[in-house]
Amino acid sequence: MAKYQILIVDDSRMMRNIIKGYLAEFDCDTMEAIDGEMGLHLARENHFDLIITDVEMPRKDGIALCRALKKDPATRGIPILITSSFDSEEDIHKGFQAGAVAYLSKDEVPNQLYTSVESILSKSSFNTSKLIMIVDDSNMIRTLVATELSKSGYRTETAQNGADALEKLKSRRPDLILSDIDMPIMNGFEFCEALQKDKHHKTIPFIVMSANSDRGHMQRMLKRGAQAYLVKPFNMDQVTILVDKLLSDHFVLLLKDRERLDSERRMMLSTITSLVNALEARDAYTKGHSTAVAGIAAALARLSGSTDKDIQNILIGGHLHDIGKIGISDAILLKPEHLSEIEFGTIKEHPIIGANILSPIESLSNIIPMVRHHHERMDGKGYPDGLKGSKIPLWARMTAVADTFHALTSNRPYRKGMKMEKAVQIIEDVKGTQLCPDCVDLFFQWINQDNSEKIKEWDEVITFEDEIVFKP
Repeated sequence: MAKYQILIVDDSRMMRNIIKGYLAEFDCDTMEAIDGEMGLHLARENHFDLIITDVEMPRKDGIALCRALKKDPATRGIPILITSSFDSEEDIHKGFQAGAVAYLSKDEVPNQLYTSVESILSKSSFNTSKLIMIVDDSNMIRTLVATELSKSGYRTETAQNGADALEKLKSRRPDLILSDIDMPIMNGFEFCEALQKDKHHKTIPFIVMSANSDRGHMQRMLKRGAQAYLVKPFNMDQVTILVDKLLSDHFVLLLKDRERLDSERRMMLSTITSLVNALEARDAYTKGHSTAVAGIAAALARLSGSTDKDIQNILIGGHLHDIGKIGISDAILLKPEHLSEIEFGTIKEHPIIGANILSPIESLSNIIPMVRHHHERMDGKGYPDGLKGSKIPLWARMTAVADTFHALTSNRPYRKGMKMEKAVQIIEDVKGTQLCPDCVDLFFQWINQDNSEKIKEWDEVITFEDEIVFKP
């Protein structure tokens, strides 16, 4: 028997055959349906690892099929990939709202179907291996969260309070816990503390779900080992994304090292992993940008004679400098054309959003100024606070140089990244007006260490989406 079972739903025999052809390299068996009604029947009668569906079909279209599959407990965990000739923003949004995990136009099928299917199957296999425990005294909350997580393939178990959860932990160890705070018998504070005292349970990622938005409560839970704090009422898409990121392969690797890390560092690293991955998962152009900026800023800090601790903090801050873009809508963040003045004004809010996201995390307090002020300018014409000269934090000034360089040398949806020599000349031109002269000097010192290799490396950069002050 093949490793994967895939259902193809399309009223066009030609399109079904085309898709089957692109799936030939997978170890899979396929079944076919000519419309959504037939597809739903087959999905209920058979086990499938993936469903690939068209939208426009007789009897039941692809959107209706998605909704029906996600309503049925027996099929809601099956990932759905939509391939359609309808590829407007509204169509794509409707597909994701109905429960699809990916949406390809039929023109994209030849180039992107294989990689999309490979990614979906890999993630689905990972998700179905994970058990999530939901602890809340509200039956409605337990049911809602369990239902939504099961749509992404996760297995779930519920408990009414901390004591009930600890009893169930004796027989089954979950991979992640979502817990309320205010519960009878044993509340969330007591439950989290009990987990931290148990060597077998203290490494389980812990997410707080609470109607209490008091900052003191947040800090208490984070200090007790929680990785994240969600305020009710919350958006279930946010919960699913956060769970995805906390259970990513990278975070699992971090968990294996937790015995040699103190609780503060464990919390900080897991938070960084989830936040950066959540941002980069939204847009291919941002992927790798945070890592590149972090590396350059840390290199400048090293050349300046900074301590190892400061270099580590700058590296972390560089990874998180654009985290506020999580709060910017896809319609603006992913827009392929130049932004309007109003849209650019919205983008300019991301440093404040980022600082607010990180503000509850005490261990990251020293890098918040980097996040908030990396778009300030030496002449005071930057944002969000119009700081000038030395009033801009040094780490933010270093990040600004790194951010500008990587932006200029990276491909954008509306233009190709420029050659390194031209980017370097622009940085020289704005030295003292936009960028800090001392940090630019450090940058030139760094870039000249091995210029030939860096030219080759940066001329090949193709992934980045960020607003750029300079447009050639």
